[in-house]
Amino acid sequence: MHEVRVSIALFLLLTVLAGLVRVARGPVLADRILVTQLFGTTGVAILLLLAADPGRGSLRDVALVVALLAAVNVITFVRLAANGGNDR
Repeated sequence: MHEVRVSIALFLLLTVLAGLVRVARGPVLADRILVTQLFGTTGVAILLLLAADPGRGSLRDVALVVALLAAVNVITFVRLAANGGNDR
């Protein structure tokens, strides 16, 4: 079962790499907002898959912190977009 979880985690990591391509090519701020959300949710999913192994329960705490940081990051991007790109 461990191999299945690791292979799913690797597949999710490939989706994050595809998201990096979208960040580089996406000229619109909305693309970057969506990819940031993808990074957060995929990172949480990978950490939770790896936390299912015995002795790695602390990764659940890390997944919770990543989820909170992803939410804050998206809120920051949306506020930046609402201000028209101004820092104020």
